[in-house]
Formats: sequence, structure tokens, C-alpha cells
Amino acid sequence: MDYELELKNRAQEANKLLEKFAPTGDVPPLLKEAMEYSLKAGGKRIRPVLLMETVKICKGPLNLAEPLAAALEMIHTYSLIHDDLPAMDNDTLRRGRATNHVVYGEAMAILAGDGLLNCAFQTMTENIPYDDDKYLKAYLKAMNEITCAAGHSGMIAGQVMDMLSEGKQPDKDVLAYIHNHKTGALLTAPIKAGALLCLCDENTYNSLTAYARALGLAFQIADDILDIKGDKGKLGKSTGKDEQSGKLTYPLVYGLGKTYEKIEQLYKEATSSIKNLNIEKEFLINTADFICSRDY
Repeated sequence: MDYELELKNRAQEANKLLEKFAPTGDVPPLLKEAMEYSLKAGGKRIRPVLLMETVKICKGPLNLAEPLAAALEMIHTYSLIHDDLPAMDNDTLRRGRATNHVVYGEAMAILAGDGLLNCAFQTMTENIPYDDDKYLKAYLKAMNEITCAAGHSGMIAGQVMDMLSEGKQPDKDVLAYIHNHKTGALLTAPIKAGALLCLCDENTYNSLTAYARALGLAFQIADDILDIKGDKGKLGKSTGKDEQSGKLTYPLVYGLGKTYEKIEQLYKEATSSIKNLNIEKEFLINTADFICSRDY
């Protein structure tokens, strides 16, 4: 498998889902433009891709996975818009273009993020399969998983602790909390939601969850490294921001050498978690390899 080509192809499929579930209704043109500016800015679409892959390999209902996958990307995009605001990370570059508030102003950027978050919930709730006795409860559980991952005890909790820890003494426990919540929660959610939707048995669900948690933590640690060593042009976002802001990162707490060791450990954890599952694992294993070996 040419993984990067395959990921691009699947990202295009995710883009089609975003078109299918695009914001509709009596929307002010400027608001819709601001929402779509960030939503259509590209990216690897790793979250919807992972959800769709999980449902595919576990032989679940792909049609019910689609609104969940689209909603995940809307939630992720809203979080990026708000993260980039002057009151948060104060960044001017995202996915290779000016951030939302630079183009549309802070007030419209906040509302565009709010619009995407609520559009995500609307997309999920409008597609609840009320007449499907087999998958109704599973869909609701999957939807709840995504909602919790994005909320006050998930991603937002991590963002708050990230903000409160700026400039403070390095703390390993706080660092683990930030990474597992701020980034890890929304990367674990697509796989857990997919497994729930597929009515997976307990062993399969637990194995996929362990894989997802290792993957989510590895993704954020890799971002920590890329903020130091990454190429701004290839990344499409600013680098060196963590050190400037005094953020709590793995390299700050453990040093680069130990950070690379942690990445390697997480790769082994992710791949070993699913090695005994009787499912098609190639794409998941290659995803772990891709995330843990990013060097751009």
C-alpha cells in the first residue's frame, strides 16, 4: 500500500461527506463563507478517515457512519478556528493560509467556530436512525462518544489545562492530562465511536480503544516535536510557538531523546493492541507508522 496516496484518496472521500452535510438553511452569506473557509481548507481528515475505516473493517453500517464522520471534522475545524484566536494561541497561519480571524475578524471567527460546532450536532441528530432497531442504540452511543470527547471533560478540558500551564514549572501529570484530552480525546473518539456503531464485541472494542489512545497521544507528541523541528512551509502552520508561549510539551519535560523513545513505545503499543484481532489491520498499522514517523 502507498499509504500517503491512500490517505489522500480517503481525505477526498471525507471532503465529499463534508459537501453532503454542508451547512444549509437561512445562513447569512458571510457566516457561511467564514465557516466554509476553514472547513474546506484541506488537511489530512484523519479523524473522519479513521471512523470510516473502523466501521468498514468491522463490517458496520457505512451510511450511518457518514454523518458522524462529517460531524467529527466540523468539530475539529471549529476547535482550530478558536485555538488560533488572539485570546488563545494567537496564530496567523493554518493549513497554509491565513487563519479565520485574520480574514474575517475575531467576532466572525468566533461565530464561524460556533456555527461549525452546532452544525456538527445538527448533522448527527438529524440522521439518528429512529426506525433501525439494530443500530439505533449503537448510533446514539457513538454520537455520545463524540460529544463527550469534544466537551468539557474532553478536548476543552485539555485546552483549559494547556492554557493554565503556560509558563509554569514542568509537571508530568499535567502534561499527560493535556495531551490525552486536548488532542487524544478527539483522535480516540472516531475509533471508539466506530466500534460502538458496529456493535463490536468487548475484546475488539477494548483492543481498538487501546490502539486509539496510543495513536492519539503519539499524534500530539509528534506535534510537539514538529513545533521545534518541523518545516513551516510543509506543515502549513507556524512553528516555534510552544516555546514562545511557554507551553508544557514532551520535549520540555523529557527532552527530545526521551520524547523520541516515547513515540517508539506508543507505536509498539498501538500495533500490538490490534495484532490478534481478526480484522483487516493494514491501514491502521500504516496510520500508526505514519503518525509516529512524521519528520516534516
